Amino acid sequence: MKELKHAYLPPSFSERIAKGLGLSDRAVKATLALLAEGATVPFIARYRKEHTDSLDEVAIAAIRDEHEALQKLEERRESILGSLQEREILTEALKENLLKVESLAELEDLYLPYKVKRRTRALIAREQGLLGLAESLLAQNKGLDPEKVALAYVKTEGENPVANVEAALQGARDIIAEMVSEHKEAREKIRELFLRRGQLESKVSAKADPEKKAHYRDYLDYQESVANIASHRLLALFRAEAEGVISLSLRPEEDVAVYRLEPLYITHPTPSTPHLKQAIKDGYKRLLAPSIESEIRRQAKEKADEEAIKVFADNLRQLLLAAPLGPKSLLAIDPGFHSGCKVVFLNHQGQFLDNETIFPHPPQANIAEAATRLKKLIATHQPEAIAIGNGTAGRETEAFVRQLVARLSQKPQVMMVSESGASVYSASEAARAEFPDLDLTLRGAISIGRRLMDPLAELVKIDPKAIGVGQYQHDVNQNKLKKSLDDTVINCVNAVGVELNSASKELLSYVSGLGPSLAQNILDYRQNHGPFQSRLELLKVSRLGAKAFEQAAGFLRITNAKHPLDASAVHPERYALVEQMAKDLKVNLNDLIQDKNLRQRIDLERYVRDDVGMPTLLDILSELEKPGRDPREHFSSFSFAEVYKPEDLREEMVLPGIVTNITNFGAFVDIGVHQDGLIHISEMAERFIKHPSEVLHLQQQVRVRVLSIDLPRKRIALSLLVN
Repeated sequence: MKELKHAYLPPSFSERIAKGLGLSDRAVKATLALLAEGATVPFIARYRKEHTDSLDEVAIAAIRDEHEALQKLEERRESILGSLQEREILTEALKENLLKVESLAELEDLYLPYKVKRRTRALIAREQGLLGLAESLLAQNKGLDPEKVALAYVKTEGENPVANVEAALQGARDIIAEMVSEHKEAREKIRELFLRRGQLESKVSAKADPEKKAHYRDYLDYQESVANIASHRLLALFRAEAEGVISLSLRPEEDVAVYRLEPLYITHPTPSTPHLKQAIKDGYKRLLAPSIESEIRRQAKEKADEEAIKVFADNLRQLLLAAPLGPKSLLAIDPGFHSGCKVVFLNHQGQFLDNETIFPHPPQANIAEAATRLKKLIATHQPEAIAIGNGTAGRETEAFVRQLVARLSQKPQVMMVSESGASVYSASEAARAEFPDLDLTLRGAISIGRRLMDPLAELVKIDPKAIGVGQYQHDVNQNKLKKSLDDTVINCVNAVGVELNSASKELLSYVSGLGPSLAQNILDYRQNHGPFQSRLELLKVSRLGAKAFEQAAGFLRITNAKHPLDASAVHPERYALVEQMAKDLKVNLNDLIQDKNLRQRIDLERYVRDDVGMPTLLDILSELEKPGRDPREHFSSFSFAEVYKPEDLREEMVLPGIVTNITNFGAFVDIGVHQDGLIHISEMAERFIKHPSEVLHLQQQVRVRVLSIDLPRKRIALSLLVN
């Protein structure tokens, strides 16, 4: 942590974080200590449960993020104190107040009157010497005659002239208006009013493009409370504004706002009162309201971003952890009309061995030749499955392949696979490095096949934003989005575990403690020395030291290794403990792993010590039951109904589908017509649900009823049928 000269550190950062997140101070302190030592989130969650009271990855990441936010607050506090001290305007009282506040908004409110300003109307009035007149008005003396007092400030000569009495009074009002806008209590009152009663209103731009207006027709002349608006509607409004379709305003009722401000300055009726009222109203309209509006808009956007990012991360997690087909040989097809269908054969390890291009669709429509070539590939390689991309010509290709397979004695499974992101991978540096001599479409077909075999291993090669499971992902804070998605990928990769001797550089890069550089060094070592024989051999990899080994080893698997625990999630630091368990039972380690009765005889209490508690011991026992087990669901096949385009649909049709995306307002479902349908949240259950994720998850197979088809707007409305 950067040392801060002035910074006020609360009794404990950990206490504030614990209180904010509803966690124990002990667990937060331990987590911060481990993070400071360089431990990763997955490592802490999996192998340091005793320290953290078994916090999961989400809680640990939240502690990390809250700590970073507090550090930024302290850095900003230090910057403000330094600026004030340098300008010799830092009093002890101001310093004490700045050191006490615990939020960035409060800190900025306190600093606002002391900021170096551009030449405002109030600053010009101060240069004219009108501060005294402003103070006279604020004093609210009953015997004061504002015009007479102002006359003394009129000067027609000199550097900063004041033309007349009215100019003097206007200048004094400008000073008071700025005071109002910078007053901490005034800002707090107006901020609270905006949050509680602020109304977002949209007005159609006269220059709006008609096509864009049609797209955003639900948000033209729209109004909703900022306190209640759903994140997806807010992001839609901001996007419409950014595209010039609407203008947005966010204000509470002006008279209510001014009414709240007046008691801060007006204590009793005096001749000064009209001037004070005018200044307060001007200060609110011209200075305070725009400032708070910008702040509340920013806060609302940040909150909406957080919700949208969470939706994206949840969807990505479900997609990455989708059930794998497993190591099976298969044909993978990237469908197409004009350019034909690119067919590749991959062996059970995902290695590319053969390819063919067929043209079963118009304009060529060489159906007989395409069937002959495909049958030859099937006969030669005897694939266990056929994966077909779900993009252009996908359903037509599926129909062609199913008809062909139905006439064969050997019938490989035929499955549709999402193409989202496959084109991004095809043009990526990773794809070019692996297949420098193949064109993009063949690389795309390989990616489609590998995605069926192991979604996680293939999808980590693609920028998560290109996978297509987000909600307004291009509108949210991109740095926060990237951080959240990176966390999600890292957690998923480490939850599943990685086969050390077959993993790609991209997959290894996400393993706890590694990264791209060490991942490449592992590949280089594997290339030069052959497969790893043990986890300990990792220490021979260039620049992979003890700390990286500690963080990574438990998440790396070596199937058929000499030491049986190298294929498990048991960390090498606990091998001696497990070996002691076997020794105490007078059996060898393999017997302990293979015999359930032996494991049931283990008295875990005997092995509790200072650095090993019951959570770790229970994890070890669970891992011994199924060493290296894959936590993902088992794969189940799926096929669409015989509808191929939106025009084939009719209302009340009941169809099978696959959930492709989940948002706050509903779920999108692929029903095989090249246009996903939407199940609105109101059509998911007979009971009230707060979020679609209560009912559905990504890649879930569902049955839906068609409610309506809007061909011009490319919208299909669906209702979920409960089995």
